[in-house]
Amino acid sequence: MTERIFAADLFDLTAGDTHITYSTSSIAGTPRLTYQDGSESRGFSGEEIRHVDTEIGAQVSVTLSQVPDRDTLTLTLILPQVNLPYGSEAQIDAVAILTTAKTTIGGPGLVEGAVQSYRVMVLSGTARTVEF
Repeated sequence: MTERIFAADLFDLTAGDTHITYSTSSIAGTPRLTYQDGSESRGFSGEEIRHVDTEIGAQVSVTLSQVPDRDTLTLTLILPQVNLPYGSEAQIDAVAILTTAKTTIGGPGLVEGAVQSYRVMVLSGTARTVEF
């Protein structure tokens, strides 16, 4: 008999002092993401989390900060598709991109130079299948 395979729904990832946990669902039925680095800890849920499946994996984004007429800081995770037997886990690598987008009251056309700048981190950790 073939063991059933399920999509991983809990990701626990680390790079240096950055720790990110993402679950595609929760007891409340909504996704949850926590972000911790050396200076802050933030939690996100439901519609605060943007998830798009692409050919390079899932792109999961949250807005970490937004200061009008200055900048917006966004975290985007790129997660591989992981299929596992229920209750198991796999070691994975993933990518996190911190994007700082300069903003002005008049829109991005008034920003001189590059509007976005990026900091890329390679994360390692686990993907699991769990029941919420």
